[in-house]
Amino acid sequence: MTTPKKLTAQCLSMLPLSMAMASVLITLAPQARAQSLVALYESARAFDATYQSARLQYDASVARADQTKAGILPTAGLSAAASRYGVDVNTPALNSSFNSQNAVLSATQPLYRPANWALYKQGPKQVDLARAQLEAAEQDLIVRTSQAYFDVLAAQDTLTFVRAQKEAVAEQLASAKRNFEVGTATITDTREAQARYDLVVAQEIAAENDLRVKKIALDQLVGIAESQPKGLLAPVNLPAVVPADVNTWVQQAEAIHPGIRQAQSNLEIAELEVNKAEAGHKPTLDASASYNVTNNPSNTAQSGISSRANTSTVSLLLNVPLFAGFATQNRVRETLSLKDKAATDLEGARRSVAQSTRTAFFGVQSGQGQVKALEAAELSSQVALDANKLGYQVGVRINIDVLNAQSQLYQTKRDLAQARYNVLLGNLRLRQANGSLNPDDLQQINALLTP
Repeated sequence: MTTPKKLTAQCLSMLPLSMAMASVLITLAPQARAQSLVALYESARAFDATYQSARLQYDASVARADQTKAGILPTAGLSAAASRYGVDVNTPALNSSFNSQNAVLSATQPLYRPANWALYKQGPKQVDLARAQLEAAEQDLIVRTSQAYFDVLAAQDTLTFVRAQKEAVAEQLASAKRNFEVGTATITDTREAQARYDLVVAQEIAAENDLRVKKIALDQLVGIAESQPKGLLAPVNLPAVVPADVNTWVQQAEAIHPGIRQAQSNLEIAELEVNKAEAGHKPTLDASASYNVTNNPSNTAQSGISSRANTSTVSLLLNVPLFAGFATQNRVRETLSLKDKAATDLEGARRSVAQSTRTAFFGVQSGQGQVKALEAAELSSQVALDANKLGYQVGVRINIDVLNAQSQLYQTKRDLAQARYNVLLGNLRLRQANGSLNPDDLQQINALLTP
């Protein structure tokens, strides 16, 4: 039989294992809830109000473009009426009242209407314009989601480095106090270490609040409470810019950039708007047909007997405009000016896209160079810190030298982490600048995240 003492001993012997398992579970819990960049983008795509508004606007634009077909298609209508007539004349014999029923089926087919055909040709151009606007909204969502994602990672890194620096400064403060107590250091070392420790505590508070704010922004964008983005692998190999020629990126933008395509569609729509205005000087020709049934079920004042009449009509209607108070001429002048404006806007869009593409390309190249430089600086700062610690121990360095070396090392680590995120974001912004960005580009970044 197991005694209470033996049972207690067994429980105590199992306690370290239970604590170890609990520690592992706590460590793995955030990883189990962590989401990749692609997963959070898909959530944002279904939740973000700005993107949903753009998608619904696209649907509305497509439906509006389909309405332009009505101007070249036939129209048909059916009308019916039932009436009661009363006739009261000087001759009493002719006084009467009777019922009348009438139904008309009519149809009209435009044969020659230049304005309607120009409007019909505008329909596909409007769909192209709406599609380009939706693509621009999708690319904007990709960049916004990635920016919020890496903002959280950068804030987490900052907080981690600040806490590591706080721990290092606390050790240096304790060392300075011990050295002062044994008389090998002055009170100045202790006060310098205390001042640096208080500064790091303030930085930690600011870093915690910044992380909290960045997480709120990401949660609001993706619609997930307490989202947990995955971090970058360590070490990480950042992707190179391919192709490496900036002119290739600019030339590619000419054909695919949503902004240029929108401006091109606007120009084509404006040209057709000129045709619509000029059509105001041209005649129109329509074909119409109608079938009329009139039924008098009781009698009429003239015949006194019931009657039914069926009438069919087929006609051509020609309308020739002669004078509209100069409205047509002024409308043509207006549309010509708007067409020239659209052409100018197209050229402006091309120039803007070319400049943005070049700026983004050289920004990525600069960021990659900065990452390499900061990686070298990180190694140098670590060596400098080790040398200062050793010098402090042997008396050739003072406490402030060690504190400065620590601050430089952790500042370099923060700058390096931020530079890596900037390079990844820069690649996405480069593709957005030249119009080639799509959700598949996030897969390349996803491969650099922790599993």
